[in-house]
Amino acid sequence: MPDRKPLFAPLSNTTFRDLWIANNISNLGGLIQGVGAAWMMTSISASENMVALVQASTTLPIMLFSILSGALADNFQRRQVILSAQVFMFVVSVLLAVFAYLGWIGPWMLLGFTFLIGCGTALNNPAWQASVGDMVPRQDVAGAVSLNSMGFNMTRSVGPALGGAIVAFGGGAAAFAANAASYLALIYALFRWQNSEKARTLPREDIGPAVAAGLRYVAMSPKLLKVFFRSFIFGLSSIAILALMPIVARDLIKGGPLTYGLLLGAFGVGAIGGAFANGWLREKLTSENIVRLSFAGFALAEAAMGATGNGIIAGLAAIVAGACWVVALSLFNTIVQLSTPRWVVGRAVSFYQTASFGGMAAGSWVWGAVAESAGSATALSIAAIVTAVGVVIGLFLPMPVFEDLDLDPLDRFREPDLNLEILPRSGPIAINIDYEIADQDVAEFLSLMVERRRIRIRDGAQAWALMRDLENPHIWTETYHTPTWVDYVRHNHRRTKADALNFDQIRALHRGEHPPKVHRMIERQVIPPSDDVFHKSHIVPH
Repeated sequence: MPDRKPLFAPLSNTTFRDLWIANNISNLGGLIQGVGAAWMMTSISASENMVALVQASTTLPIMLFSILSGALADNFQRRQVILSAQVFMFVVSVLLAVFAYLGWIGPWMLLGFTFLIGCGTALNNPAWQASVGDMVPRQDVAGAVSLNSMGFNMTRSVGPALGGAIVAFGGGAAAFAANAASYLALIYALFRWQNSEKARTLPREDIGPAVAAGLRYVAMSPKLLKVFFRSFIFGLSSIAILALMPIVARDLIKGGPLTYGLLLGAFGVGAIGGAFANGWLREKLTSENIVRLSFAGFALAEAAMGATGNGIIAGLAAIVAGACWVVALSLFNTIVQLSTPRWVVGRAVSFYQTASFGGMAAGSWVWGAVAESAGSATALSIAAIVTAVGVVIGLFLPMPVFEDLDLDPLDRFREPDLNLEILPRSGPIAINIDYEIADQDVAEFLSLMVERRRIRIRDGAQAWALMRDLENPHIWTETYHTPTWVDYVRHNHRRTKADALNFDQIRALHRGEHPPKVHRMIERQVIPPSDDVFHKSHIVPH
């Protein structure tokens, strides 16, 4: 990991500080709303599964729509995306408060409203996470991610207890109204934010190709895939505590909404401790050991909470779970952000959130169903076993070793002057690059070309191939295609400084008097359409 900086260093940035404070006010309202929704469901439905589905209805949209939201975050101004999401959630929260006050809320309508709020969260999160790099310099990104986690969990330490008190004295409608009011501070701060995103020099990608580009980048990034898989398993197994906590408070501890709020507050206290411990842990332990420790600690917390009806023991278990929660998820998030260039970071974050929140949504349903049939204590015990399996998975699929790569644009490419007039959408474009390689360098050249292929395809190249001239064996030709000319230009602008080493090593093996020759060609179809082959204009008259 990079050298550790003070945890609060990013708060010296005025933009980040203002948005961080406003976002935490919004988070506080969201937690109050969560307590109100979960406890209202216990009042209007006797089904444990319906109670657990409140958590699932919030996380499921994040799994379903985060990928689309990531493409929007990378192709539109992130400030506007976040602002749109916040306004949408404000409107939904106002309607939820009105419906609850009028007594029009049933179990499925409540789930519908929480699902819509989850949709707003799905739109907001990739843009919000990706915008961290727009607010603070790269060396402060890890600290900013930890501060975001700590800020959320600071509000978690007081928000649920406050929410429990509001529900106890004012009912669910009061909690929903408090949430609606909490959006106003962030909406105001977003209007004031003078966004510093660089002006776009290329046309905006269509949503379909943008999603495909993100998928391709992730598919050609094995380290990211490991992070996504481990985060999915963590979300699937660890969500049991949060999903079943209302039932634990009501049935195992025999408490009320205030008890539920205090348990969530204990979870938040542990998360704050985890945020403060993050820097120290990353200095002392590898990423894999941190993740294993988080899985193991959460498994112990689930087992303890399921085995007791004592509120103090359950609270201590919640503290341990909160610490493990923030340590693991902030590590996953930081690795994704610092391992991804700016052009695709929104989509990378969205895939990470799809994995982690997809696990949480599935886990909420699974553990709710188990609690429905066998009781919450049994569900938590089984969840503890599944969480412990996450430790074992690390033996076979360890977390990647963190590398502080320079993912700023390489900026060596200059669009060539063309003698053929074409449009940005003209294509397909075929690229051939000729290298002259000595026999003694062939093995090294081929080894470097393996990485070259990954980089090319990751950044948008299609039909990549490497060919050797049969008549002049020392001539090798790298070839690939892009759908249009603008795709070719975009492909080259995506190259990062971290990629430069591979390109420079290949260039150093070239033995020609001149640099490798690049042939840029546009494909032209000369075969007539099948229904035109026997057209009368092709018949030679006698």
